[in-house]
Amino acid sequence: MVRIGTRSTVLAAAGALAAAGTVAGAPAASAAPAFQVPFTCGTSVTAATFAGHNPANSVDFQKSGITGMPVLASAGGTVSRVANEGSTSYGRWIEINHGGGWTTRYAHLSSQAVSVGQSVSVGKRIGAAGATGGVTGPHLHYEQRLNGTAQRAVLGGRAVPYYAKTTFTSNNGCGGSTNPYTPAEVCGSGFAVINSRALTGGRVYLLYKSSTGQNCVTTLKSTSLGTPSAVSAHLQVQGGAKTTDSGNFAYYAGPVTKSAGSTCVKWGGSVGSSSYTSPYEHCG
Repeated sequence: MVRIGTRSTVLAAAGALAAAGTVAGAPAASAAPAFQVPFTCGTSVTAATFAGHNPANSVDFQKSGITGMPVLASAGGTVSRVANEGSTSYGRWIEINHGGGWTTRYAHLSSQAVSVGQSVSVGKRIGAAGATGGVTGPHLHYEQRLNGTAQRAVLGGRAVPYYAKTTFTSNNGCGGSTNPYTPAEVCGSGFAVINSRALTGGRVYLLYKSSTGQNCVTTLKSTSLGTPSAVSAHLQVQGGAKTTDSGNFAYYAGPVTKSAGSTCVKWGGSVGSSSYTSPYEHCG
């Protein structure tokens, strides 16, 4: 169902791109935006930083099965660059201008979902992670730039350690839920979020356990917490039957767990009348 990504190569040509992206007469810097992890709410990723990374202070986000995962704007702004370097350097990449001299870059994308000049809010899906450009394996290359120079990254108010590999869990688009449970707590030890979708009154999550090849779906409420209300979670392995957990629950529906190590899955859930069902995806 997912594949193990490998460590990236150094971006040999990124310095030239950085110079090309610098705007003469850029405005004076303002306080940095409240940058968030550029993945969906609840997703845990490894933020890897390397001595000699080019440009310095870049972050490589690594995760099993990262190819195709939605990449989100880490702060609101205007899309200033959508480019494709082919099989070199950044590959497919996007830049967002956040004002005050601040920009972010997202590289090695498998797809791009925005256009230059488009306004995006924090949490807006801008593309999907991949392995385009000069890489040895799939990951998301990410930069926080001030007047064209990559800065040491801060995500969700937490400084990224240099030089290390550190787990970050995204709060991007979580909407301030005070649900006392997390998706990993519901599904159990070893499960990690690989996808999620917002619902009115909650969020549905797809998780994967690489050691067993199992998928898990749970829907967490963000409204009427502690009071039983209609909520559901469902999971279907392609070629198999759909399994649903539904009822009036205080905090969440699920877990719904199935094995699908190399098979597509369809997943989703509901809170009240708000529902989501994915296409068959995460296929190998």
